Amino acid sequence: MIAIYPGSFDPITNGHLDIIKRSSQLFERTIVAVLCNQNKQPIFSVEKRMEQIAFCTKHLSGVEVDSFSGLTVEYAKFRNAGVLIRGLRVLSDFEKELQMAHTNKTLWDGIETVFLATSTEYSFLSSSVVKEIAQFGGAVEHLVPKNVAADLYDYYS
Repeated sequence: MIAIYPGSFDPITNGHLDIIKRSSQLFERTIVAVLCNQNKQPIFSVEKRMEQIAFCTKHLSGVEVDSFSGLTVEYAKFRNAGVLIRGLRVLSDFEKELQMAHTNKTLWDGIETVFLATSTEYSFLSSSVVKEIAQFGGAVEHLVPKNVAADLYDYYS
């Protein structure tokens, strides 16, 4: 079965990588799908984010990196995927993600959402937190892959 892990990944964090690794063990193929969202102002281009993710996941079997715009369920149909992967850090994530899962199911009955609880050591981690720390010159090497930390330092220097 093909699973899609959609997100903006701006930037990808060790928490995201944890979900990708675990998903790759559960599904034949996991597509990490970078969302092109015109309502957000990302610091990295879609191409750069895809490059970062591909570099971080090259050792994982069955992981592919792609991008899309529009509705996630339409992209899932296009890629013949039957599962959406969503990571959960805290209870408030669950409320939002459950609503999204139900909405997606009304859009296409052929999609299921699988929630993976983030490993404890990453439960506080978000891309927003990483960007804020990097913006003020803080260390982020323990929060993101080394290649992404270098890109963040370059961006904010």
